[in-house]
Amino acid sequence: MAEPRWRLVRARRDAVPASVRRFGARARRNRLRVAVPWLVAAAVVVLVGAAGVVVWFTPALSVDTVRVVGADLVTPDEVRAAAGIRRGTPLARVDVGAVHRRVAALPPVRRVRVGRDLPGTVEIRVTERTPAAVIERPGGLWMIDAAGVVYAPTATRPAGLALLRIPSPGTGDATTRAALTVLRALPPALLQPLAVLAADAPARVRLELSDGRTIIWGDSSENEAKARVALVLLARPGKTIDVSAPELVTIR
Repeated sequence: MAEPRWRLVRARRDAVPASVRRFGARARRNRLRVAVPWLVAAAVVVLVGAAGVVVWFTPALSVDTVRVVGADLVTPDEVRAAAGIRRGTPLARVDVGAVHRRVAALPPVRRVRVGRDLPGTVEIRVTERTPAAVIERPGGLWMIDAAGVVYAPTATRPAGLALLRIPSPGTGDATTRAALTVLRALPPALLQPLAVLAADAPARVRLELSDGRTIIWGDSSENEAKARVALVLLARPGKTIDVSAPELVTIR
């Protein structure tokens, strides 16, 4: 007796109960609802990965311009050389922190900002130091800022800047700090006749005036009282005025 042969036959739609059809439709919708977030996430991953490849490994967003803003005492080419950014480097791979440190190491630069500008520009914006005075060094004059940084040579003393004479000017030098503190405290009536502000030590500051007279200032304390007394004594005869102890001054 031959074995029966089985074959699948698609049932007509009207042969499937409505309740079964509704159950199947709900099941399909549930599967789709669960799958959609995963499909979207997978698409996002693919897109992000593709964007990462473009940004990090292709020349599509590579550096073609290094724009320098604010450079005067240093030239834009000097800033670019210090930055060390190679043309063709993918923009996202530029080490902004390292560029900042290298440019900030240039003596005339007080502050620097580095930014990326799509599609291929790195902008370096520098703020240069403001001179507080001029100092004498072997070979010429140099500008020094209020923090004591000696940062740029100058052929002549700019108008309005005092000349400082200090043995070892610099940010870590106590004599430099004392001299700059005294300089900031001087009123215009003492700045105008000032030829040189000299400091041999933190407590040995003196003002050398353009008429040949000298004011012994001492340390950088009690500056207001010293200035007040010095202005009174300048009206009297004498080549040397000592206001280092403003409550007990001498003139000779």
